[in-house]
Amino acid sequence: MDRQPATVFVVDDDVSVREGLDSLLRSVGYAVSVFASVREFALARRPDTPSCLVLDVRMPGPSGMDFQAELATLNDPIPIVFLTGHGDVPMAVRAIKLGAVEFLLKPFREQDLLDAVRVAIGKDEARRKDEAALAELKERFATLTVREKEVLTFVAQGRLNKQIAADLGLSEVTVKVHRGQVMRKMGASTLAELVRLADLVAGQERAIR
Repeated sequence: MDRQPATVFVVDDDVSVREGLDSLLRSVGYAVSVFASVREFALARRPDTPSCLVLDVRMPGPSGMDFQAELATLNDPIPIVFLTGHGDVPMAVRAIKLGAVEFLLKPFREQDLLDAVRVAIGKDEARRKDEAALAELKERFATLTVREKEVLTFVAQGRLNKQIAADLGLSEVTVKVHRGQVMRKMGASTLAELVRLADLVAGQERAIR
């Protein structure tokens, strides 16, 4: 199946800007969806592809900056490239601190916009890749037995096999067998890798709580 192109969402109340960006971005292979307001965009259904948002700062209704803050409260990770004809340094600093990829003043060079979009799409691709890897890791962790999870917890704490055996009331040979099973199921080839994977799982579980 052919891979779907990355999507760029453009939100600007100026129709000429929307049309110009739509043409520019499509010319380099992006799928593009344009909107006249942040509310239009908020109601739209997004494709499940790497994407970014090219967002005007000042528009009728909620501003681009307000919408950025709203997305942050919703834990919506879409990368944002801001456009403005009335920007100032404090506004740009605030936007970047809140996670914006770029803050471009109109009129901007087309190449600057394309470079910013490329960085934003790359950021979203990396996030998606990390999330997919973590989902696979959680699936692997779910295949462990209760005993194997106990052994993994002790291994991640730096406990030796003989110490784990004493803690769990098992023979050292049995602990070695469980540890080998844990490494196989978790897809770890070294102890250091197993500890790293265990830390990732533990961090995700803490985040959920």
